[in-house]
Amino acid sequence: MWSIEILLPLIVAGLSAGFIAGLLGLGGGTVIVPIMLWFLARLDVGGVYTQHLALGTSFAVMIFTTLMSAWSQHKRGAVNWHIVKYLSPAMIVGSLLGAWLTQFLPMMFLQIFFIGFLYAMSAQMLLKLKPKPTRQLPQPAGLFGSGSLIGMLSSWAGVGGGALSVPFMTYCNVPIHVAIGTSAALAWGLSFSGVVGYIWSGWSVAGLPDGAWGFVYAPVVLILAACTMSMAPLGVKVAHKLPADKLKIAMGIFLFLIASQMAWKLLA
Repeated sequence: MWSIEILLPLIVAGLSAGFIAGLLGLGGGTVIVPIMLWFLARLDVGGVYTQHLALGTSFAVMIFTTLMSAWSQHKRGAVNWHIVKYLSPAMIVGSLLGAWLTQFLPMMFLQIFFIGFLYAMSAQMLLKLKPKPTRQLPQPAGLFGSGSLIGMLSSWAGVGGGALSVPFMTYCNVPIHVAIGTSAALAWGLSFSGVVGYIWSGWSVAGLPDGAWGFVYAPVVLILAACTMSMAPLGVKVAHKLPADKLKIAMGIFLFLIASQMAWKLLA
């Protein structure tokens, strides 16, 4: 049985991830991945596959988180199901491809990619580098290509795609609140396919800890999922009341701090 010193940070991270998921249409991976890296290091399990386990477990938790977030957004009429119909299959294909490729990618590459991803998203929010809504959504072929790329990159970062799909949709003239709500629905399909991919790619890998289903560390999934699901509806409620600019600044600072902490540990 794990000690309270290990369980408490997990619970706090799960609650935070659920709130953020509902607030900004993200999957919560920006919180889950770092806490899983810390957790696995404390247990001294994972070895060279620590980053892979953190990413796969993040997707497993996001299945539950994004389901609750998407349902809460749907009840508020903030999900464009037409976009989901065309973009979701492409993101799933890209996610499966990206998850399959992880077995050939070194841990250092995945760590550097994730840190760079966090810094990029932080800069976008802090500097207000949101794309101007000057065009419409592309035709089905363009949607498939864009969705596939979003899915693949998200699978490498262990996130639900919201950090990429929301800017893409606003660039295509989708209102920000609808983009956030739609992103939550897109993230569910992406999370599900991500889990399948990470379980599949890690199933025959030797040296994984007991309780691991491929690159998913099952013992912590239900704990984190219960926490995220309890807070996602509150995040959605707050998102529809507070100014988006202030929320993005807070989130940008949060992402910057996480990325800096991970970069410091990587260089130490």
